[in-house]
Amino acid sequence: MLLDRLLRPRPALAVGRALYARVVDQSRGRALYAELGVPDTVEGRFEAYSLHLVLLLDRLRGHGELATEVSQSLFDTFVTSLDHALREMGVGDLAVGRKMRKLGEALYGRGKSYDAAFVNLPDAGPLQALLTRTIYAETDGAAAPGLVAYVLATRDALAAQPLERLLAGEVDWTPT
Repeated sequence: MLLDRLLRPRPALAVGRALYARVVDQSRGRALYAELGVPDTVEGRFEAYSLHLVLLLDRLRGHGELATEVSQSLFDTFVTSLDHALREMGVGDLAVGRKMRKLGEALYGRGKSYDAAFVNLPDAGPLQALLTRTIYAETDGAAAPGLVAYVLATRDALAAQPLERLLAGEVDWTPT
């Protein structure tokens, strides 16, 4: 009985994992790559995953202890998945730590940059500059205005969703 309680996943952990699965689904959407020009590369996919993760974390921020626990679980699941992906790509055990540190720093930097861009809204210029610099780093960035519109619509859609749904692991993304 005691062992069952100790081994049972905490609700926030299960919700974080469910939300991460939704991040993955949305980040793999064909329209992001075909219509919005996100590069279909390892870097482009990392940026797409990071963007959707940041959007969810932004929505959950400041909504109490459960939202904080869910956010941490979502982030932890993301990091664990990155670790697994690196290993599947053949990165050696000794190099995984260095790569994870680099990816963690990149994610942290992206989060700070997105926060700064969101503070400047409704001026979308900083957001477009950020997307051009990160997601479209290897392209001319001509598709950035479309992605800016998508990010703003997604952010608004997330803000309109009841927090209870998100804390139950359910999220409706803006269609691309």
